[in-house]
Amino acid sequence: MESSAQTPGMKSKMHRTQWLSLPSRDVAEPAKESDALVQDGPFPTVTPGISSHFEYSDTDFLVDGCRIQIFSGELHYFRVPRPYWQDRLAKAKAMGLNTICTYMPWNLHEPRPGEFDFDGDGGMLDVAAFIRMAGEMGLWVMLRPGPYICAEWDFGGLPGWLLTDRDVRVRCSDKKYLAAVERYITRVGQELAPLTCGNGGPIGMVQVENEYGSFANDRAYLRRLRQLLTDAGLGTGTVYFTSDGAQSDMLSAGTLEGTLVTANFGSKAEACLTTLRQFRPHQPIMCGEFWCGWFDQWGKPRQGNDDPTVLDTDIRWMVENNASFSIYMFHGGTNFGFTAGANHYDSYAPTVTGYDYWALLDEAGRPTRKYHAVRRILGEQSDLPPVPAGAIPVIDLPADRFIFTGSASVWKNLPQSLESASIKPMEQVGQYLGGAVLYRTHVTGLGGGQLKIVEPHDVAQVYLDGVLLATLDRQQKQSTVDLPELPADAKGQLDILVWALGHVNYGPKMLDYKGITDRVELKHFTLAGWEIYPMPMDADQRAMLEFTDNIGSGPAYHRGEFTLAEDEIGDTFLDTRAFEIGAVWVNGHNLGRYWSTGPQQTLYCPGCWLRPGKNEILIFDMASNGQPKIAGLAEAVLNEVRKA
Repeated sequence: MESSAQTPGMKSKMHRTQWLSLPSRDVAEPAKESDALVQDGPFPTVTPGISSHFEYSDTDFLVDGCRIQIFSGELHYFRVPRPYWQDRLAKAKAMGLNTICTYMPWNLHEPRPGEFDFDGDGGMLDVAAFIRMAGEMGLWVMLRPGPYICAEWDFGGLPGWLLTDRDVRVRCSDKKYLAAVERYITRVGQELAPLTCGNGGPIGMVQVENEYGSFANDRAYLRRLRQLLTDAGLGTGTVYFTSDGAQSDMLSAGTLEGTLVTANFGSKAEACLTTLRQFRPHQPIMCGEFWCGWFDQWGKPRQGNDDPTVLDTDIRWMVENNASFSIYMFHGGTNFGFTAGANHYDSYAPTVTGYDYWALLDEAGRPTRKYHAVRRILGEQSDLPPVPAGAIPVIDLPADRFIFTGSASVWKNLPQSLESASIKPMEQVGQYLGGAVLYRTHVTGLGGGQLKIVEPHDVAQVYLDGVLLATLDRQQKQSTVDLPELPADAKGQLDILVWALGHVNYGPKMLDYKGITDRVELKHFTLAGWEIYPMPMDADQRAMLEFTDNIGSGPAYHRGEFTLAEDEIGDTFLDTRAFEIGAVWVNGHNLGRYWSTGPQQTLYCPGCWLRPGKNEILIFDMASNGQPKIAGLAEAVLNEVRKA
C-alpha cells in the first residue's frame, strides 16, 4: 500500500482546503479519527492481495491513515457486456477516476427464490470478476448491493417473485420480505466478502439500501440491513454509507447513526454540500450521485443534453474544496432484456431500453464532451494515462443485409395454459420479469357493452373472435373498450394480449403487478373462467416455436439472419421503426424492448455478441404488418417521438 511517498507521475497539487468550519453544537456522529493522524500526499491506490482499511475523520476519507479524495464514477457491470468491461474501466482510469461505483440487481442474481446466478449472459453477472478487474487496474470500488437499488431498473432491483404473495410489503421490517433479503445478502457475502479491502480486495465502501429517505423512515429496517451486511462479511475494513437527496427531510429519514451520509444532486454542489455539512458536521462531505444527465421514458422527448458546463463547474468546485463525489453515470450502458423500470407519479411512465443518460461515455462506450471536460479537471491533480486507443468499431448494416425467413404466429404457438376461475397477474403464473401474457375467456350470450380491464399493465390488445377491437395504453390511462353484439352463431372468444413494460422502481407505488392485475368486467358482470398463456420469451420456450415461410401479420415472432465477414464485426444500432412494440434477440441475446412511440428508435447491438458468418435475429412484435424490415445504423436514434 502506498502512503505519503511521492510516486512517479503524480503531481503535488493535493488540496487540503478546510471548507466550512465545524459547528460547535452536539451532533449524532462523532469524529472517527483525529485530523492530526492524517497523512497527506498522493492518494493511496489498490494493491490486490494487500489488506487495507477505509475510515474517515471529520474532514477526510482515509486509507490506512492516508488521505484519499474519492473521484468515482458509476458503472454497472450488468449493463455492459463482459468483453467490454476492461475498455470501460480503462477509460475511467484514463479520465482520472480512482474509484468505481456499482449497484447489484437482486432480481438478476436471484431470478427465482433460492436459485442464484452469478454468471448470466456470457459471464455478465460475475460481479466478483468485475470487482477484481477494477482492483487490478488500481480502482477502488463502492458497492451498492441493495436489496433496493432504484437505478431506473425493473422493480428497483427487487425480484418480481416477491409479488406472488399479495400480503408482502417491501423495503421495511416485513418479516417475509426480510427473510428473502437475508438469504440474498448472505449469498452476496459469499461472493464478495473476500474482496473487501480488509481482505486484500478493492471494496472500500458499502451502501446500506438506497435513497431510503425518499421512501420511508423505518430505521429498524436500515439497522437490520446494516447488521446483515456485517454478518455477511461485507464490513471488513469498509465504510458503510447511505445515499439520499440533499434535502434535510430526506437526509433525516434515510440515514443511520454511525454510518456515513452522502447526498445526491445534479447541480449547485456548494449549496447541497452545505446542507450535508450542517446535517452531519463530523464527517467528510461527499456527493453519492452527481447526476450528469438523465434517463428517458417512452412517449416523451429525450431529457438532458451533452453540454458539460454544469458538470465542469460543480466537479471543479468539489475537487478544489475537498469534496468527494461519484458521477452518475460515468457510463450508463443498456437495460438489456426486460430490465428497464418505470416511475409512477400521476401516471405510469416506463423507462426506455437505452441507458445512455447523456453520460461521460455514450451507450457504445465512446467518450463524450463531458468526459473530456472532467478529464481536464482531474488531469490538474495528477498525470493521467492516455485514453485507450483503438475504439471499438461501429458499423452500418443496410436493410438488404437482413433476410427474414419465417414467422411464428402467437395464435399458433400458444404454450400450455393455466386454467383459472379468476384473473391472475403475470407474477402469479411464474413470469417475474416482463414479456407478454394472453388471457382468454368466452362471452357468448352476454351481449355487447362496455368491457373494463382492472387494470391493464401495460399495453393490452383486445380481440373478439380474432378481430382486434382496441389497443389500450396504461400510460394514457386507457382501460375500456366497447364490445359489439355478437351473432347467435359466434364463438364469443375474448382474447386480451398484454405486453409488460417495467415494474415501478421508485416511489410509493412499487407494488406494481403485470398483465391484468385484478379483474375484467363486462357491463355488470365480472368475467370468469380464464385460460392464461405466458408467452414464450426465454431460450427454451423460443426453441419450441414453429415457424412458417409465410411472413404473417398480427402478433408474431419473426426469424431472420444476416451475414458478416470477419473484418465487418462491430457495434451497431438496430433501427426498429418498421415495427410497433416488442423485443429483439440477436444470437440469443435479448437486446431489449422497442416501441415506435419513441423517443428511442434504435436498439444497441454490441459487436462482441456478433460473429463472422451467419448471425440470427428474432423479433417479437405485437402488431406486425407482414413486412418486417430492419437495419443497423452507426449512430443511435434516441430523440424521435411519434406524434399521436
